[in-house]
Order: sequence, then C-alpha cells, then structure tokens
Amino acid sequence: MAVGHIFARIAQRSSQETGRPWAFVMALAVVVAWAASGPFFDYSDTWQLVINTGTTVITFLMVFLIQNAQNRDTQAIQLKLDELIRATEGAHNRLIALENQSEETLAEVKAELADACDEDPPAPLEPAGAR
Repeated sequence: MAVGHIFARIAQRSSQETGRPWAFVMALAVVVAWAASGPFFDYSDTWQLVINTGTTVITFLMVFLIQNAQNRDTQAIQLKLDELIRATEGAHNRLIALENQSEETLAEVKAELADACDEDPPAPLEPAGAR
C-alpha cells in the first residue's frame, strides 16, 4: 500500500472521528483533568507546558489531516458539478474545471454570467404552497 493511500485513509478517518460529539467530550475531559491537577503540581511551569505542548502538537498534526480531507471533498464536489454541467443541455461546458483557471478568468466568467442574468433575469420564485 502506498504511503499516500495510507495517509488518505488515516486523514479521512481522523476527520470523521474528531468531528463527532464524543471527541469533543474527550477533549473537554482532558482539559478538565489538566485544570483539576493544577493544585497538585502547584500550577508549575511544567504543568502548563504539558497542556501547551500537547495542544500545539495535536493542532499542528490536525491541520494536515483536515486539509487532506478538505481537498478530497472539494475535488469530489467539483467532479460532481463538472458531470452535472456536462450532462445538462444548454449548460456551458467551458465551466467544467473552472476551478483550475486563473483569477482573471474567474472574474471574466463571473462578469459574463452577471451580464447574462441582467439580460434575462430569472422568473420570480413562487411562494411555498402557491400552486
């Protein structure tokens, strides 16, 4: 198994699990236990260093795990949108993979679409239950 594949699996699983309520409860319990242990360690510098180091390391590692999961989700959404554009009659196929274009191209397309909306404004929405 390639390292990239293993990392992707770990990142996906980690982002799923750390987003669950039990993960928050566990983190809260660690903080409460740390705070409660303060009097036993006379609120020493070492006592403070434990929580500071632990949270810093965990945060540092989570950045990479969450970014990997975010990248995968974004790519999947873009591919689904590209397929919808491709399969929809009348849609502009040049919008496929638009996320890979430059900022200037994005601004041009945005302006073109805004102009098209001004020329042919969408019909007003009907209130719910008006049919």
